[in-house]
Amino acid sequence: MGVQAHRATQSAKPADVEQHWHIVDARDVVLGRLATRVATVLRGKHRPLFTPHVDLGDFVIVVNAEKVKLTGRKLEQKIYYRHTGYTGHLKSITAGKLLAGPHADRVVRTAVRGMLPKNSLGRKLLRKLKVYSGPDHPHAAQKPEALSLG
Repeated sequence: MGVQAHRATQSAKPADVEQHWHIVDARDVVLGRLATRVATVLRGKHRPLFTPHVDLGDFVIVVNAEKVKLTGRKLEQKIYYRHTGYTGHLKSITAGKLLAGPHADRVVRTAVRGMLPKNSLGRKLLRKLKVYSGPDHPHAAQKPEALSLG
């Protein structure tokens, strides 16, 4: 038996990585497939030097969130809950009504949030997600690249 050389696992540092901006058009894309791809990029798992406890992810802009596709009867059956902060004030709304209303971006934001870690790192990563109901966004100066969903 020969002596094996020990190699230390490389751990990335936040300063080592250059963060990019990506843009995704959610028009006619299935919500879950969109959310998994976006969560992967936010987390940094698309990088070869991925480190679980370090924020290596990129910024992601999602446009046309109101035109995202839900399969089956989810438009009528999927229910989103939120609490106003007052006793007994639990509000519920169906996915169809939420997408048709002024807060259509919440559907995509909630789906991605569920796929991120439930800790301080997950909350930090969620701040790098920018979701807009319509086709316009104020991040043209960052020169976002199109993100492939395949």
